[in-house]
Amino acid sequence: MTEKEKMIAGELYDGADAELVALRARARLLFEKYNSTSIAEPELRRELIKQLFSGTGDKYYIEPNFKCDYGFNITVGENFYANFDCVFLDGCKITIGDNCFVAPQVAIYTATHPLDPAVRNTGLEYGKPVTIGNSCWIGGHATINPGVSLGNNVVVASGSVVTKSFGDNVVIGGNPAKIIKALPIG
Repeated sequence: MTEKEKMIAGELYDGADAELVALRARARLLFEKYNSTSIAEPELRRELIKQLFSGTGDKYYIEPNFKCDYGFNITVGENFYANFDCVFLDGCKITIGDNCFVAPQVAIYTATHPLDPAVRNTGLEYGKPVTIGNSCWIGGHATINPGVSLGNNVVVASGSVVTKSFGDNVVIGGNPAKIIKALPIG
């Protein structure tokens, strides 16, 4: 397997691999260009996100500054909105459903490192995919950690650190996030 294939599969990989370094540089060029565009350039912004992400709905909007590792592991659904200064570390897939809203400075991380210091010190790393269902709202400064899945209609309170998965129709918050209340089913 190539280092890219290992990364996408969630296996240990070498992030210093030449192909991965080049792919991160490509992503940086795209998001730096995106972040320097004007609100008066909506078509250019759409084109840059289409080049960066693996998939989008027809209707989406991302405020600058946006940053990611690769971009090609990110898919967002229809009617997606991300506010200012979000960071998506996408060594593995980040999949976000329809009608999702992400507040300022939200971090979604798939990247992680081995707990064993001897392995970690080799520079090897790995990732775990993140999945966010439909009609979710992620509050400002929330962090979604590697391997988390959120069901449909989940609200994440501002400042939360989400370290485990949650099902549908809940408000979660805290560090680590826990269920604050259930939401009525629509």
